[in-house]
Amino acid sequence: MRIFSFSRDRVMPGQGNRTLANPPETKPARPSSALLSAIRFVSGIVLIILIWQAAAWIINKSIVPMPLDTLRLFVKGLLSYEILIAAWQTFSKVLLVLALTILIGIPLGLSLGLSNSIYEICRPAIMVIQAVPVISWLTLVIFTWGIGWKGPVFIASISLLPVSILTTVSGVRNLDEKLLEMARLYRVRRADVVKDIYLGALMPFIAAILDVSIGQAWKVILVTEYLCGGKGLGEEILMARMNIDFTRVWAITLIAVSLGIAMERITKILLRRLSQRWTLV
Repeated sequence: MRIFSFSRDRVMPGQGNRTLANPPETKPARPSSALLSAIRFVSGIVLIILIWQAAAWIINKSIVPMPLDTLRLFVKGLLSYEILIAAWQTFSKVLLVLALTILIGIPLGLSLGLSNSIYEICRPAIMVIQAVPVISWLTLVIFTWGIGWKGPVFIASISLLPVSILTTVSGVRNLDEKLLEMARLYRVRRADVVKDIYLGALMPFIAAILDVSIGQAWKVILVTEYLCGGKGLGEEILMARMNIDFTRVWAITLIAVSLGIAMERITKILLRRLSQRWTLV
Protein backbone atom coordinates (compact mmCIF):
# COMPACT_ATOMS: atom_id res chain seq x y z
CA MET A 1 0.00 0.00 0.00
CA ARG A 2 1.27 3.42 -0.91
CA ILE A 3 1.11 5.91 1.89
CA PHE A 4 0.91 9.62 1.16
CA SER A 5 2.09 12.18 3.71
CA PHE A 6 1.43 15.85 3.55
CA SER A 7 3.85 18.48 4.70
CA ARG A 8 2.70 21.60 6.49
CA ASP A 9 4.88 23.68 4.21
CA ARG A 10 3.60 24.16 0.74
CA VAL A 11 5.98 23.07 -2.07
CA MET A 12 5.90 25.09 -5.25
CA PRO A 13 6.49 23.42 -8.62
CA GLY A 14 10.08 23.55 -9.80
CA GLN A 15 11.40 24.59 -6.39
CA GLY A 16 12.21 21.18 -4.98
CA ASN A 17 12.08 21.16 -1.23
CA ARG A 18 12.21 24.93 -0.90
CA THR A 19 9.31 26.25 1.08
CA LEU A 20 7.69 29.61 1.35
CA ALA A 21 8.81 31.74 4.25
CA ASN A 22 6.32 32.26 7.01
CA PRO A 23 4.50 35.58 6.71
CA PRO A 24 5.84 38.26 9.04
CA GLU A 25 4.02 38.62 12.30
CA THR A 26 1.93 41.75 12.47
CA LYS A 27 2.64 43.89 15.50
CA PRO A 28 -0.31 45.29 17.37
CA ALA A 29 -1.02 48.88 16.51
CA ARG A 30 0.29 51.34 19.07
CA PRO A 31 -1.94 54.13 20.29
CA SER A 32 -1.26 57.49 18.76
CA SER A 33 0.77 60.13 20.56
CA ALA A 34 -2.30 62.35 20.86
CA LEU A 35 -4.20 59.56 22.61
CA LEU A 36 -1.30 58.90 24.97
CA SER A 37 -1.06 62.59 25.75
CA ALA A 38 -4.78 62.74 26.50
CA ILE A 39 -4.56 59.67 28.75
CA ARG A 40 -1.64 61.17 30.67
CA PHE A 41 -3.47 64.49 31.02
CA VAL A 42 -6.58 62.80 32.40
CA SER A 43 -4.42 60.68 34.71
CA GLY A 44 -2.81 63.84 36.06
CA ILE A 45 -6.23 65.39 36.75
CA VAL A 46 -7.37 62.22 38.55
CA LEU A 47 -4.19 62.28 40.65
CA ILE A 48 -4.83 65.92 41.62
CA ILE A 49 -8.41 65.12 42.63
CA LEU A 50 -7.24 62.17 44.75
CA ILE A 51 -4.64 64.31 46.53
CA TRP A 52 -7.28 67.03 46.99
CA GLN A 53 -9.72 64.49 48.48
CA ALA A 54 -7.07 63.20 50.87
CA ALA A 55 -6.22 66.75 51.95
CA ALA A 56 -9.90 67.48 52.59
CA TRP A 57 -10.11 64.41 54.85
CA ILE A 58 -6.94 65.28 56.76
CA ILE A 59 -7.38 69.06 57.06
CA ASN A 60 -10.46 70.93 58.20
CA LYS A 61 -13.14 70.73 55.49
CA SER A 62 -14.03 74.39 56.04
CA ILE A 63 -10.55 75.31 54.79
CA VAL A 64 -10.04 72.60 52.15
CA PRO A 65 -13.51 71.76 50.80
CA MET A 66 -14.47 68.45 49.23
CA PRO A 67 -13.81 68.23 45.48
CA LEU A 68 -17.43 67.32 44.72
CA ASP A 69 -18.78 70.38 46.55
CA THR A 70 -16.28 72.60 44.76
CA LEU A 71 -17.16 71.14 41.37
CA ARG A 72 -20.84 71.82 42.01
CA LEU A 73 -20.11 75.48 42.72
CA PHE A 74 -17.76 75.51 39.73
CA VAL A 75 -20.57 74.45 37.38
CA LYS A 76 -22.96 76.85 39.09
CA GLY A 77 -20.45 79.66 38.61
CA LEU A 78 -20.14 78.91 34.91
CA LEU A 79 -23.89 79.44 34.64
CA SER A 80 -23.89 82.61 36.73
CA TYR A 81 -24.06 85.92 34.85
CA GLU A 82 -22.15 87.69 37.62
CA ILE A 83 -19.24 85.22 37.53
CA LEU A 84 -19.13 85.21 33.73
CA ILE A 85 -18.88 89.01 33.65
CA ALA A 86 -16.10 88.91 36.26
CA ALA A 87 -14.30 86.19 34.27
CA TRP A 88 -14.52 88.26 31.08
CA GLN A 89 -13.14 91.33 32.88
CA THR A 90 -10.15 89.38 34.18
CA PHE A 91 -9.69 87.65 30.81
CA SER A 92 -9.67 90.99 28.96
CA LYS A 93 -7.00 92.34 31.34
CA VAL A 94 -4.83 89.29 30.71
CA LEU A 95 -5.21 89.74 26.95
CA LEU A 96 -4.22 93.41 27.24
CA VAL A 97 -1.20 92.53 29.37
CA LEU A 98 0.00 89.89 26.90
CA ALA A 99 -0.45 92.30 23.99
CA LEU A 100 1.56 95.00 25.77
CA THR A 101 4.23 92.49 26.76
CA ILE A 102 4.69 91.35 23.15
CA LEU A 103 4.28 94.72 21.41
CA ILE A 104 6.66 96.53 23.77
CA GLY A 105 9.03 93.78 24.89
CA ILE A 106 9.93 92.29 21.51
CA PRO A 107 10.87 95.58 19.76
CA LEU A 108 12.88 96.66 22.82
CA GLY A 109 14.59 93.27 23.03
CA LEU A 110 15.32 93.37 19.30
CA SER A 111 16.92 96.81 19.64
CA LEU A 112 18.96 95.81 22.68
CA GLY A 113 20.06 92.57 21.05
CA LEU A 114 21.40 94.42 18.00
CA SER A 115 23.41 96.88 20.10
CA ASN A 116 25.58 95.49 22.88
CA SER A 117 26.44 98.94 24.26
CA ILE A 118 22.78 99.95 24.62
CA TYR A 119 22.05 96.59 26.23
CA GLU A 120 24.77 97.10 28.84
CA ILE A 121 23.37 100.55 29.65
CA CYS A 122 19.77 99.35 29.98
CA ARG A 123 20.45 96.03 31.68
CA PRO A 124 20.66 97.42 35.27
CA ALA A 125 17.26 99.10 34.89
CA ILE A 126 15.75 95.87 33.53
CA MET A 127 17.16 93.88 36.43
CA VAL A 128 15.82 96.39 38.97
CA ILE A 129 12.34 96.27 37.45
CA GLN A 130 12.47 92.48 37.48
CA ALA A 131 13.47 92.41 41.16
CA VAL A 132 10.77 94.81 42.44
CA PRO A 133 8.03 92.77 44.18
CA VAL A 134 4.36 93.11 43.26
CA ILE A 135 3.45 94.59 46.66
CA SER A 136 5.78 97.56 46.05
CA TRP A 137 4.09 98.31 42.72
CA LEU A 138 0.72 98.09 44.47
CA THR A 139 1.55 100.99 46.76
CA LEU A 140 2.52 103.17 43.80
CA VAL A 141 -0.54 102.18 41.78
CA ILE A 142 -3.08 102.77 44.55
CA PHE A 143 -1.80 106.30 45.16
CA THR A 144 -1.56 107.05 41.43
CA TRP A 145 -4.73 105.58 39.88
CA GLY A 146 -6.71 104.30 42.83
CA ILE A 147 -9.08 101.37 42.29
CA GLY A 148 -9.71 100.28 38.70
CA TRP A 149 -8.40 98.27 35.77
CA LYS A 150 -5.27 100.38 35.21
CA GLY A 151 -3.48 99.13 38.33
CA PRO A 152 -3.64 95.39 37.60
CA VAL A 153 -2.74 95.92 33.93
CA PHE A 154 0.24 98.13 34.77
CA ILE A 155 1.60 95.85 37.49
CA ALA A 156 1.27 92.70 35.39
CA SER A 157 2.80 94.37 32.33
CA ILE A 158 5.76 95.86 34.22
CA SER A 159 6.37 92.49 35.93
CA LEU A 160 6.40 90.50 32.66
CA LEU A 161 8.21 93.04 30.49
CA PRO A 162 11.77 92.10 31.63
CA VAL A 163 11.12 88.44 30.73
CA SER A 164 9.98 89.45 27.25
CA ILE A 165 12.95 91.77 26.69
CA LEU A 166 15.65 89.41 27.96
CA THR A 167 14.24 86.41 26.08
CA THR A 168 14.16 88.40 22.85
CA VAL A 169 17.76 89.54 23.41
CA SER A 170 18.82 85.90 23.79
CA GLY A 171 17.00 85.03 20.57
CA VAL A 172 18.71 87.80 18.62
CA ARG A 173 22.14 86.79 19.89
CA ASN A 174 21.56 83.15 18.94
CA LEU A 175 20.70 84.08 15.35
CA ASP A 176 22.72 82.34 12.63
CA GLU A 177 25.21 84.87 11.27
CA LYS A 178 25.34 83.07 7.91
CA LEU A 179 21.76 84.10 7.18
CA LEU A 180 22.65 87.75 7.80
CA GLU A 181 25.76 87.48 5.61
CA MET A 182 23.68 85.98 2.82
CA ALA A 183 21.12 88.77 3.16
CA ARG A 184 23.89 91.38 2.89
CA LEU A 185 25.39 89.58 -0.09
CA TYR A 186 22.11 89.57 -2.01
CA ARG A 187 21.24 93.08 -0.77
CA VAL A 188 17.97 92.10 0.85
CA ARG A 189 15.97 95.04 2.13
CA ARG A 190 16.29 95.85 5.81
CA ALA A 191 12.55 95.47 6.36
CA ASP A 192 12.61 92.00 4.79
CA VAL A 193 15.60 91.02 6.93
CA VAL A 194 13.77 92.01 10.10
CA LYS A 195 10.50 90.36 9.03
CA ASP A 196 11.83 87.15 7.50
CA ILE A 197 15.10 86.50 9.34
CA TYR A 198 14.89 88.11 12.77
CA LEU A 199 11.21 87.52 13.45
CA GLY A 200 11.35 84.09 11.83
CA ALA A 201 14.23 83.06 14.09
CA LEU A 202 12.49 84.59 17.12
CA MET A 203 9.30 82.55 16.75
CA PRO A 204 10.43 79.84 19.24
CA PHE A 205 11.43 82.57 21.70
CA ILE A 206 8.10 84.37 21.25
CA ALA A 207 6.36 81.08 21.97
CA ALA A 208 8.50 80.71 25.12
CA ILE A 209 7.59 84.26 26.21
CA LEU A 210 3.88 83.54 25.87
CA ASP A 211 4.23 80.15 27.49
CA VAL A 212 5.74 81.74 30.61
CA SER A 213 3.72 84.95 30.55
CA ILE A 214 0.19 83.50 30.33
CA GLY A 215 0.32 81.77 33.71
CA GLN A 216 2.17 84.65 35.35
CA ALA A 217 -0.28 87.20 33.94
CA TRP A 218 -3.27 85.33 35.38
CA LYS A 219 -1.65 85.10 38.81
CA VAL A 220 -0.56 88.75 38.95
CA ILE A 221 -3.92 90.02 37.67
CA LEU A 222 -5.83 87.97 40.26
CA VAL A 223 -3.55 89.12 43.09
CA THR A 224 -3.79 92.79 42.12
CA GLU A 225 -7.58 92.59 41.73
CA TYR A 226 -7.71 91.00 45.16
CA LEU A 227 -5.47 93.60 46.83
CA CYS A 228 -6.22 96.88 45.05
CA GLY A 229 -9.75 96.27 43.81
CA GLY A 230 -11.20 96.36 40.35
CA LYS A 231 -13.88 94.19 38.84
CA GLY A 232 -12.86 90.64 38.10
CA LEU A 233 -12.38 87.17 39.54
CA GLY A 234 -9.88 88.50 42.08
CA GLU A 235 -12.56 90.70 43.61
CA GLU A 236 -14.97 87.73 43.65
CA ILE A 237 -12.39 85.72 45.59
CA LEU A 238 -12.03 88.64 48.02
CA MET A 239 -15.80 88.82 48.59
CA ALA A 240 -15.98 85.06 49.13
CA ARG A 241 -13.18 85.23 51.69
CA MET A 242 -14.90 88.07 53.54
CA ASN A 243 -18.03 85.92 53.71
CA ILE A 244 -15.89 82.98 54.97
CA ASP A 245 -17.06 80.87 52.03
CA PHE A 246 -13.94 78.87 51.24
CA THR A 247 -15.76 76.51 48.90
CA ARG A 248 -16.65 79.49 46.71
CA VAL A 249 -13.04 80.68 46.90
CA TRP A 250 -11.84 77.32 45.56
CA ALA A 251 -14.56 77.22 42.89
CA ILE A 252 -13.69 80.69 41.55
CA THR A 253 -10.00 79.78 41.65
CA LEU A 254 -10.80 76.65 39.63
CA ILE A 255 -12.60 78.80 37.05
CA ALA A 256 -9.54 81.05 36.74
CA VAL A 257 -7.21 78.05 36.43
CA SER A 258 -9.42 76.48 33.72
CA LEU A 259 -9.46 79.72 31.73
CA GLY A 260 -5.69 80.05 32.03
CA ILE A 261 -5.06 76.47 30.85
CA ALA A 262 -7.50 76.86 27.94
CA MET A 263 -5.87 80.14 26.92
CA GLU A 264 -2.41 78.55 27.04
CA ARG A 265 -3.51 75.57 24.91
CA ILE A 266 -5.17 77.75 22.27
CA THR A 267 -2.13 80.04 22.13
CA LYS A 268 0.21 77.07 21.58
CA ILE A 269 -1.93 75.75 18.74
CA LEU A 270 -2.03 79.16 17.03
CA LEU A 271 1.71 79.68 17.44
CA ARG A 272 2.44 76.22 16.05
CA ARG A 273 0.41 76.95 12.93
CA LEU A 274 1.99 80.37 12.56
CA SER A 275 5.52 78.99 12.90
CA GLN A 276 4.80 76.34 10.24
CA ARG A 277 3.76 79.02 7.75
CA TRP A 278 6.71 81.29 8.57
CA THR A 279 9.51 80.80 6.08
CA LEU A 280 12.97 82.25 6.10
CA VAL A 281 14.42 83.96 3.06
